[in-house]
Amino acid sequence: MVKKKREQDSVDSNLGSIILRSKIPILTLDERWHNLFPEEVKTPKIKELERRLNDLVKSQGQIGSDIEDLKKLKKKLMDEVIANMGESSGFAEKLKLKKQEKIQKLLYEINQKLEEAGDALDDRPDEIKRANADLLLECMRVWYEKLDKNNQDIDEIGVWVEAVREKLKDKLLAKQDKEMENNAIYSYMHTLLGPKVMEQIDAKHGEG
Repeated sequence: MVKKKREQDSVDSNLGSIILRSKIPILTLDERWHNLFPEEVKTPKIKELERRLNDLVKSQGQIGSDIEDLKKLKKKLMDEVIANMGESSGFAEKLKLKKQEKIQKLLYEINQKLEEAGDALDDRPDEIKRANADLLLECMRVWYEKLDKNNQDIDEIGVWVEAVREKLKDKLLAKQDKEMENNAIYSYMHTLLGPKVMEQIDAKHGEG
């Protein structure tokens, strides 16, 4: 059992490497994937991996949006710094310096957040690709189980069709034999009795 699991893990690892090296579209954004995996046939594992992939894709968009917002805020603060660079004295100078100090602190925090968001955005494509590969690997397990089951059913149906075809052929031959026998009987009676007599007999027997 342990050996079999190790062999399966090795196969999964090799398949995972192949998938990661391939250009695979994001499954949850692919309509064909949704057609093959409607909600009622998704396994708990597939649902979990699907959620993880969707969260990563969503967060990538959110990080990009956050970066844009931070850049806009940074520009606004920089404009304020420039606007407050004029000469002043006394109490006004103290207020200006206090405001500049507050802006500098905000700018430092924004730069920190931009750096963190940039790092996260850089990492996200690889994380999405790996999550997509994990989902595909799990889907392939389900697909191959389905393929094996379908092939088994196809073989069984094929055997049934062949049996029915043989029976149908026998029935068709029996039908043909009986039709030929009927034709021979009717033809002979027609020759013996003639058309007028046969017409009367057919009428009595419901053949006319």
